[in-house]
Amino acid sequence: MIATDMTAMAASPVGRQAVSEALAALTDQVSRNSDSMDVFFILVSGYLVFLMQTGFAMLTAGSVRSKNTKNVLLKNVLDACVGAIAYYLFGFAFAYGTEANSFLGHSDFALSGDRTDFHFFFFQWTFAATAATIVSGSVAERTSFYAYLGYAFFLSGFVYPIVSHWVWGGGWLSTIFTVGAKDFAGDAVVHMVGGFAGLAGATIVGPRLGRFDQDGRVVPMPGHSATLCTLGTFILWFGWYGFNPGSTLGISNTGPDADYTVTAARCAVTTTIAAASAGVTTLIVIKLRDHIFDLLACLNGILAGLVAITASCAWVEVYAALVIGVIGALVYIGAAMLLLMFKIDDPLEAFPIHGAVGVWGAFAVGLFARIELLTLSGYGNDNGWEGVFYGGGGRLLAANCVMIASIAGWTLVMIVPLFVVLNLVGVLRISPEMELIGNDVSKHGGAAYPDDVITTEEKQAGHTIDNLGVDDSLSRADDPTMV
Repeated sequence: MIATDMTAMAASPVGRQAVSEALAALTDQVSRNSDSMDVFFILVSGYLVFLMQTGFAMLTAGSVRSKNTKNVLLKNVLDACVGAIAYYLFGFAFAYGTEANSFLGHSDFALSGDRTDFHFFFFQWTFAATAATIVSGSVAERTSFYAYLGYAFFLSGFVYPIVSHWVWGGGWLSTIFTVGAKDFAGDAVVHMVGGFAGLAGATIVGPRLGRFDQDGRVVPMPGHSATLCTLGTFILWFGWYGFNPGSTLGISNTGPDADYTVTAARCAVTTTIAAASAGVTTLIVIKLRDHIFDLLACLNGILAGLVAITASCAWVEVYAALVIGVIGALVYIGAAMLLLMFKIDDPLEAFPIHGAVGVWGAFAVGLFARIELLTLSGYGNDNGWEGVFYGGGGRLLAANCVMIASIAGWTLVMIVPLFVVLNLVGVLRISPEMELIGNDVSKHGGAAYPDDVITTEEKQAGHTIDNLGVDDSLSRADDPTMV
């Protein structure tokens, strides 16, 4: 009966108009629902990327000595705060201004104009905050608080946004050699910027007091909490599922030429496999070298795997992700050894993990990218250019090599003079006295772990040992008759 009524309605001019209007309204509603799904997906991905700030904070805190815990935590907090202001005022406009040239955007400062894509701004800001936070580990425990704030503002407001415009905002690298440089989630754009800026900072500020002895040999300076390091690594790994899959910038497009749902799922799997393979590889290599199962090295290996796959996560087969992760771990280990050889003190090994492995990850795109997966992710087939290992020729690899060199050069050219000037005017490094006492006591109102709590825990541990009949040295130290 209903079908008969619809047929009759469609047969009349008025009925055809009503059906047409109903179909148009339905199509419009479906389109709006798809847009809403995309916005929601991007926002949730941004929330996950922002949660990575917690991971960086925990990892950094655990990797330094307890006397500098408050200091590094506050710097991580202010990376987000200062970076948000800088990116709002200048950074987003330089990266994605609607009026732009091949070098930078030059409109929409402070979100002026008719910009309403706030979800996109938020997501891109979380990436800028990530790039800035990477440096905190390289210069930890000896850098002036004021100098660090100046650096964070400069990198978030200018250095990083220019690079992101070159690759993601329609700049010159996005069209180079007709194929354009390819970096899906930011190996070169994010991790290389943070890693090379950290290298510049660590080199210019110099090593921590006592890091190398008079003969140049490395003096171990372990962090105070492997627990915090492990927690931070797992939070970062979790946040990477917003960083990589979220870089599809949508989830609703499931057309024949592009399928963001499948692409996001592939990103999650390749990210997982690369992290796992790099963690296991690092554990094995360090065991062979140092004869121990090193937890902290394994954690850094996992992070190296996550960085290594970031550029290519949407465009490579799963088995290639395993290979990329394994090589990423080896690059990390080699770069960490080179830094110590050159007497560069990087407490969190931020340059080996983010800078050196970021180079490898961006390079790997030119080797392993598949044309079918480039198309599926919405990047098109780029006239058939794909990774060298699949017969695509070297144009994509060449484009990414230019990207690597350009971003490394730009970052160093911008950051090195800043650190040199700060060093010359005496505001880059804290005094030796402050460094020996620790930043927390000298600048932040006291230790992160109150002495009475530490003393109580030590006494409780001593009494427990004494009761077990293992050692009575602690209990004897408290007994004046035993002196």
